[in-house]
Amino acid sequence: MNSNSLLTKQNISIGLIWLFHVSGMIGIIYGDALWFVKATPLNLSLSFILLILNTKLNKKVFYLVIACFLTGMLAEIIGVRYGFLFGNYSYGEALGIKVMEVPLTIGLNWCILIFITGFIAQYFTDSLLARIFTGVVLMLFLDLVMEPVAPRLDFWTFESGLASFHNYLGWTIVAIPLQWAFHYFKINIKGPFPIHLFLLQVLFFLILLLKLNTLEL
Repeated sequence: MNSNSLLTKQNISIGLIWLFHVSGMIGIIYGDALWFVKATPLNLSLSFILLILNTKLNKKVFYLVIACFLTGMLAEIIGVRYGFLFGNYSYGEALGIKVMEVPLTIGLNWCILIFITGFIAQYFTDSLLARIFTGVVLMLFLDLVMEPVAPRLDFWTFESGLASFHNYLGWTIVAIPLQWAFHYFKINIKGPFPIHLFLLQVLFFLILLLKLNTLEL
């Protein structure tokens, strides 16, 4: 096999996200946890850039990225400032620069989540409604895995300690129109990159959850 055939944009992208996520897990558990946690904005930004590089670009992709970013940021700003949509919570310092108390990387994360879960949902059904439902369920599953770990990593903290049903209802309300737009615009992502990114995020938080009692941040 020609070695050049292995050095494709897709394979390099997948290799990089595996490298960054696995390094982050090992670093947080066994190394300088604070340093690796502070690198989270870089990891999210890299994941977003690589996701876009593996997407067939057109005006619809640009519009959807802007819509996901602005909708996610607006929903989170409302949530943080008024306790509406997600409950009473606040963001820590680990996710980087904030606008109105919400890290800009959260807007990027909304884009990432909509794109990767929308992509995966396409493999389960041809029905638009079922795809939207599947995408939202995948997002909620990932959030369920993240919530117990997020406060320990200084990502965000709910006043009540853990996220309530209110949080997941808010996620559903915000995610539905964005999932609809993803499938309506027929966003074309090349190869299995989104599947790898979704699995890595699940593994990242599950492994940290299992090691939670050993973390000293």
